[in-house]
Amino acid sequence: MATDRDTTAPAEAPVRLLLPQVLPALGVGVGSALLFLGVSAVAEELQAVLWETLPDALGIGRYSSPWVIGVLTATGVAVGLVVWKVPGHAGPDPASEGLGGPPLPPGVVPGLLLAGTLALAGGVSLGPEQPTIASAVALAVWLGLRALPEVPGAFWASLAVAGTFGALFGTPVAAALVLSEALAGRPGGGALWDRLFAPLVAAGAGATTTQLLADPSFAIGLPPLTDPGWGDLLAALAVATLGALFGLLSCSALPFLHRLFGRLRHPLLMLPAGGLVLGLLGALGGPLTLFKGLQETRELAGSVGVYSSGELARLAVVKLAALLVAAACGFRGGRVFPAVFVGAAFGLAAQALVPEIHPAVAVSSAVLGVLLATTRQGWVSLFVAAVLASSPAMLSLLCLATLPAWLVVTGRPQLQLDHRGRPLR
Repeated sequence: MATDRDTTAPAEAPVRLLLPQVLPALGVGVGSALLFLGVSAVAEELQAVLWETLPDALGIGRYSSPWVIGVLTATGVAVGLVVWKVPGHAGPDPASEGLGGPPLPPGVVPGLLLAGTLALAGGVSLGPEQPTIASAVALAVWLGLRALPEVPGAFWASLAVAGTFGALFGTPVAAALVLSEALAGRPGGGALWDRLFAPLVAAGAGATTTQLLADPSFAIGLPPLTDPGWGDLLAALAVATLGALFGLLSCSALPFLHRLFGRLRHPLLMLPAGGLVLGLLGALGGPLTLFKGLQETRELAGSVGVYSSGELARLAVVKLAALLVAAACGFRGGRVFPAVFVGAAFGLAAQALVPEIHPAVAVSSAVLGVLLATTRQGWVSLFVAAVLASSPAMLSLLCLATLPAWLVVTGRPQLQLDHRGRPLR
């Protein structure tokens, strides 16, 4: 029981300290969402030109093998030129960058956004999250310190991360989970919800902006699970664990591939070579294995029973290899969205082998395992898997399935390197 002398309980932040944070948080949240939506819109327009307008005008099949190989190789050349010539060189080596990190100089932002947009449009198996978050953080810290120099840069960075996560997922819940996980390891006074107050305002502003201007949705059309039983629990435990093991394959291979591409030494050699490999993988896997993977995941989930287990396993392997190559050779982009496709294909392959497994159990559990292996973000992995399942009954199964999958991945190499090229653990 607390007494007058008890100083261990965190002091509640007064309202007068929290209210002034609302307007800056709203501004950063809306700005982060507009940045994300702008990048996405430009990438979609360029993607339509590259994959629809040009091949139709030239009388070439949109996803014929020569076109896939040519476009991805050309994308490697274009991104290589950006990394080589544009000021800031599109930021640090992406293999050593996660979803956080110190703020970049604002001069890096144009090149980083350009490189990320070209990769998205060109069919590279990476998502928009890493370049967008890094750019939003850089701009928010730079502008925030000039407007209110007495406010720490970490405050502005947390708002930008939260606002961008809210925009990416269309809900502030993901941002709250990410930030609570990050704050758990940081010293600092005050109650957790006092520290989350401004970031949640930013996340809500970012999510609302996206909902008003776009149609964010992670629903992929899986049949809902309404009455889970013991068989569903056992399936979730097994599939999540196997998905985690499968995802760890990429983590183990990343240092080797990174060193291999690094021997080329120059971005105008590394990235075109990576683009060529991605083109060959795209020709092997087909259109579903291109791009960031969210729309392709919807198409895959809508074709339950169409593909054989072997075909689905091929899609999962090709997409995982494409994600690995893209991360190793220097393309700018995030890993969450393509990892979702990898997990969905892996889960549907398991369901095709064992038809008794419910599709929602198979897909969401496999996505959970693969995301845990490739991101080490426990709350985000659980959140994305639960959203994909579109079934409240799945939440308890996924919470339990997280436990053996986490035991598999914890302490293992991550899909991220340190600045010496060694795997993080």
